[in-house]
Amino acid sequence: MSNKVPSISEAEWEVMNVLWQKAPQTANEVISSLQERTNWKPKTVRTLLDRLVQKKVVGVNQNQKLYTFFPLYSQDECQRAEAQSFIKRIYGGALKSMLVQFIQEQSLSDEDIKELRSILDEKPKKT
Repeated sequence: MSNKVPSISEAEWEVMNVLWQKAPQTANEVISSLQERTNWKPKTVRTLLDRLVQKKVVGVNQNQKLYTFFPLYSQDECQRAEAQSFIKRIYGGALKSMLVQFIQEQSLSDEDIKELRSILDEKPKKT
C-alpha cells in the first residue's frame, strides 16, 4: 500500500506477526496462536483485531459465517514506518546520530563490519 502506515501498539504488533505468518485467519486461530506465547484472554485479542481493522491495518472478509482477518500492509512496510517514526521521535530524524550511537555501543564482529561497509559502498550518494 502506498498510504502512510498507521501507528500500531506493541500488542498490535503481536497480532500482526501472527497474521503475517499465515493469512487469512479467523479470530479463534489468531487467539490460539497468541495464547501459545501470551496470557491474553480471547476478548483482549478480539479487541486488538477490532482496533487494527478500525485503523485499516487489517482487513476482514465477511463473506463467510466466520470472519477472517488479513493484513493490509506487508511486514516490511510496517517495519519501515516504525523505524522512521523511531528515528524521528528519538533522534530528531537524524539517521546518522542513531547509527553512530548503535555502532559505538554494540560490539561488531569483523564480518558485521565488512557487511556494513559493503552496504554503505553500494548505497547511492545523496545529491
